[in-house]
Amino acid sequence: MKTLHKTLMAVCIAASFTPAAHAEKYFSDSSISLLYSDDYQAFGPQKRTDTYFTFENATGHNWGSTFFFVDRNQGHGKDSDSDDIYGEFAPNISLGWLTGNDLSYGLIKDVTLSGQYEFGGGTNVNNVMLGMGLDWNIPGLQYFGTRVYHVNNSETDNDYQLTVVWGAPMEFGPTRILFDGYIDWSSAADDHKSDFHFNPQLKLDIGNYFGSPRVLYAGIEYSYWNNKYGLGDAVMDTESAVSALVKFHF
Repeated sequence: MKTLHKTLMAVCIAASFTPAAHAEKYFSDSSISLLYSDDYQAFGPQKRTDTYFTFENATGHNWGSTFFFVDRNQGHGKDSDSDDIYGEFAPNISLGWLTGNDLSYGLIKDVTLSGQYEFGGGTNVNNVMLGMGLDWNIPGLQYFGTRVYHVNNSETDNDYQLTVVWGAPMEFGPTRILFDGYIDWSSAADDHKSDFHFNPQLKLDIGNYFGSPRVLYAGIEYSYWNNKYGLGDAVMDTESAVSALVKFHF
């Protein structure tokens, strides 16, 4: 497994730094988000209030894609002196590009070598995830992807993770709405339970009313997180939190 990890990581790093002469960039999108909720789950039945500041960047290339984000949360009330920084970097390497073959079939758009690096947070994690994925052509969706990873956890026993990501734009006259998000499911191990995190956003394209579509969004984010951080109900209740959200793209 260590040899496979090293091989996949080498491919991901090499593709991420492909010389410009051999790479074509399709898009690059950055955003800053502000989220607020008083329903985030703390230990036991306790809730906590946080403001999250998030920077995101997504890119698409002929060789694959990358996604990067960093969160900084600021607690309020009794948690006002509590803050963390957490981030992820996720490259996906197109096997179609890597092999020079068209791997599309039916609804399947491409097969990917996928990696993810997680860092920071309350326990200062340093996790490396490597696996395979599928990019899909689903009618009505801007994108839809599935990934399966083996996770080398720094703070807990290793496990497996299934990730689903999607983006569904909708238009009603001048009104544009984006429904996007992700689902993460992680397997159990000796020292933690399996956890399930459903995290969608429903956003109104405010900028479209002023001739600048896909720039300024406002809406909500919902977080349903069973066995948050792999902890059972005896330690932490299931999270069900609605956050107010503003997002600016540039």
